Amino acid sequence: MRAVVQRVVRSSVSVDGRVVGQIGRGLNVLIGVRQGDTEEQARWLAHKIAGLRIFEDEQGKMNLSVRDVGGEALVISQFTLYGDARKGFRPSFVDAAPPEIASPLIDRFVEFLREEGVPVQTGVFQAMMLVEILNDGPVTIILER
Repeated sequence: MRAVVQRVVRSSVSVDGRVVGQIGRGLNVLIGVRQGDTEEQARWLAHKIAGLRIFEDEQGKMNLSVRDVGGEALVISQFTLYGDARKGFRPSFVDAAPPEIASPLIDRFVEFLREEGVPVQTGVFQAMMLVEILNDGPVTIILER
């Protein structure tokens, strides 16, 4: 699994002109599932993201997690994170897991993140989504397991 984690002031996702998920201060998480990924990887990634210390403390040092600051997470599935553009100009997505595998694994990831104490909003799997991200910093971390 691969995640692009962004510290945000706010973020939202819309489908067909309707907001389906939105958060204030917290993390925007774009997540992709690769062929062969497991539930254990989803659990590890949720734990890592919940504890990731990328929010500033009173001294201005990145020392606090999303839980520490009472933040939220907006999780958006994104199979294009496994796009391979090393050859040619059109990415190949053969490494991305098919929807029947990716969808339930992303659902489990969301459950694990909630179990870690992080309130979570989500996008809609396989929908064409418009995502607004007001990145804070900017702070962007790429995690893979």
